[in-house]
Amino acid sequence: GLQNPYQNLKPQTHYCINNDTIMSSSASQRRQTRLRREYLYRKSLEGPEKKEYEQKCIIRQALAEGRPLPTEVRASYDKLAQEISQEDGKTSTPHSHIDDEYGDAGLVEPRVCVTTSRDPSSRLKQFAKEMKLLFPNSDRMNRGNYRTDDILESCRRNGYSDLVMVQETRGEPDGLVISHLPLGPTAFFTISNAVLRHDLDPPAAPMSEAYPHLILEGFGTDLGKRVATIFKCLFPIPKADSKRVVTLVNQNDFLSFRHHMYSQVKHDEVQLHEVGPRFELRLYQIRLGTLEQKEADNEYVLRPYQNTAQKRNVL
Repeated sequence: GLQNPYQNLKPQTHYCINNDTIMSSSASQRRQTRLRREYLYRKSLEGPEKKEYEQKCIIRQALAEGRPLPTEVRASYDKLAQEISQEDGKTSTPHSHIDDEYGDAGLVEPRVCVTTSRDPSSRLKQFAKEMKLLFPNSDRMNRGNYRTDDILESCRRNGYSDLVMVQETRGEPDGLVISHLPLGPTAFFTISNAVLRHDLDPPAAPMSEAYPHLILEGFGTDLGKRVATIFKCLFPIPKADSKRVVTLVNQNDFLSFRHHMYSQVKHDEVQLHEVGPRFELRLYQIRLGTLEQKEADNEYVLRPYQNTAQKRNVL
């Protein structure tokens, strides 16, 4: 008998896309675009505001000391004196884009999402797990085939404050990216001398889930304080009796990261137990935007000639 030529065809699958999902995603993208535009506008005003603030400081100092006004501020004295008389302790100091980025620091506990580059090795997966344990209130996301912009959009929708991505070369962790949400900044670091918990000698102490105390040392410049703020806002405020300590020390622009527990042996003696992981960091870029915004301005870039120039510390 004749065979039906269509009997071996599989039924076609129809995919139904929810219109509410499309509208919600579109509204979220419009909102992020609007927030980004307002943020860039406020940042563009910082130059004139800084100059005006410096002139006000000169006028205040001259009036307080009873000296004649310097010639550079006499033309704008009438306008600035009226503004000075209306300012209080909060409004006398100008706010910067850093205040917009980290305006809720200390008020809302940070939530960190930890992920890896694509096709991670087993060692990078283990490093990402330890980084997840390092940050309180953090979650680890398997990278899979997700694109960077999809990951950032998912983090924004789920209320994460930061994205931490670890990268590797031939199985060795060599890159760390910290992207603050929803507006930035994004800091890029190289990792060297990474030692995971199971590689420590003597063996690592048990990992505590208590909020750690932070020790940030050697960050003297404005850029150094910026980097310290980026790391500081990854951790919530600890309790006074916490026995967990995270240390980040700057020496010649190389950042040494250490993680310890301590116990008080005697009333005047404290014993340290390393928890790990431990590694060294070198900052090479800060971008004023989130990770997927390639067109965002660079706040700092490590230039190749800076490695061989007369040594000067930027942090």
